[in-house]
Amino acid sequence: MLTPGAETLFRQVPVLPVVVPVAAVAFLGLLWSLRRRGRLSLPRAAVAAALCVYLAGTIANTVFPVFLDKPTGTRPWSAFLNVVPVVGYEPADFAMNVAVFVPLGVLVALVVTRPSWTRVLAVAAAISATIEVTQFVTATTLGGGHVADVNDLLSNVVGGLLGAGLLALLDRVPAVRAVVDRFRWQDGSPAR
Repeated sequence: MLTPGAETLFRQVPVLPVVVPVAAVAFLGLLWSLRRRGRLSLPRAAVAAALCVYLAGTIANTVFPVFLDKPTGTRPWSAFLNVVPVVGYEPADFAMNVAVFVPLGVLVALVVTRPSWTRVLAVAAAISATIEVTQFVTATTLGGGHVADVNDLLSNVVGGLLGAGLLALLDRVPAVRAVVDRFRWQDGSPAR
């Protein structure tokens, strides 16, 4: 965490000029893909928008701050990496990291072809690993403000699976499933 006033000591990459264009390009790409496959509808476009807002928020909250002029310090690179599971991990951090990935689990189950627990797990793990690697790289090269933590990866995967599980439970109610099916990008059954 930065000390009060430290953010004015170093020039930072501004968040919004990065995440808004990334989200906009991703949204246009998703809409184009849906249209090309003949699957574009308002509910599916809403899922694409939710994915892009989720992407922007995740990047903004897990990658930034990124500094243009790296703060000087004597901390070794290992100070920005935790590979020991569970030890010293706060329950509040676990709960927050689970909660942050629940929406991703729901969205992945709506978007992927033939959703399954394995696919949701793989996507959640890949996205979380990408976040942790990015946090490590920005912390060690650009003075970023995050620590890459294996516990975050594990709790993110749990959150993704809980999200897919929540959608699978909702799919058991026929009236709800009829509504949810309009948002699915593929015809087919829910995660199994």
